[in-house]
Amino acid sequence: MKRTHLPLNALRVLDAAARHLSFTRAADELAVTPAAVGQQIRALEDVLGVVLFRRTSRGLELTSEAEAGLDTLREGFLRFEESVQAMQAGQSSSRYAIAAPREFTAQWLAPRLATFRADRPEVRFQLTADGEADFTEANLDLAVRFVEGPGDMEGVQLAPGERVSVTADADAPGDWIEWPGFALPEGERVAMGVADAGQALACALAGLGRAILPLPLAAGALAEGRLVSLGEAEPCRRAYWLVAPRPQWRQAKVRALADFLGR
Repeated sequence: MKRTHLPLNALRVLDAAARHLSFTRAADELAVTPAAVGQQIRALEDVLGVVLFRRTSRGLELTSEAEAGLDTLREGFLRFEESVQAMQAGQSSSRYAIAAPREFTAQWLAPRLATFRADRPEVRFQLTADGEADFTEANLDLAVRFVEGPGDMEGVQLAPGERVSVTADADAPGDWIEWPGFALPEGERVAMGVADAGQALACALAGLGRAILPLPLAAGALAEGRLVSLGEAEPCRRAYWLVAPRPQWRQAKVRALADFLGR
């Protein structure tokens, strides 16, 4: 029989029924009804072309055909368990592969990773600046993305979705630094265009113009007086989210870091 055609669920039922010699107790173990166990056994007998159980005055008995395959079947299930444990071993790993925008790492993420690691000296981080990297190709655990929500992934919002207009010198001419994240006010003069928020932040700090930035990026420079705000921060739809596909998100190590960063 081809591997793709193996009746694995029915074989699991056979293992339970053979151990208990009772469809009722097997059903209790598997959280199904005794009738469902009986149906699985009959279906398996049809597929294999053999009788697996006989009812006698003493109760349920295995046939010689069933006994012939049980040891190998149970060894196979043991190997399945070992395989699952091997695949889940990464959950307890102390290594994290994280993709995040470079400027967000510098301004927000890195200090918090240092705090997380302070009580966990065994933890190691592998960081990449490509926040849009493919999880499978890059072998990522988590990614930080500036988006409106996690989309089809699991995620937690790391900071409120807020933006702020900033400049290095409030008395300087009011030309703007344009980047794809936020649209500029209507009719404003553009001093330069850049590719991302990190470049916009660097240019604003250099005095090359005004910029609209996510508040988490500008907060440090504002607090230090290297930038000044041109008004109050205002809410926006986009925010920095920590995301991962559901299988990664369920891992214990990922949940530990996500809970820490998201609090």
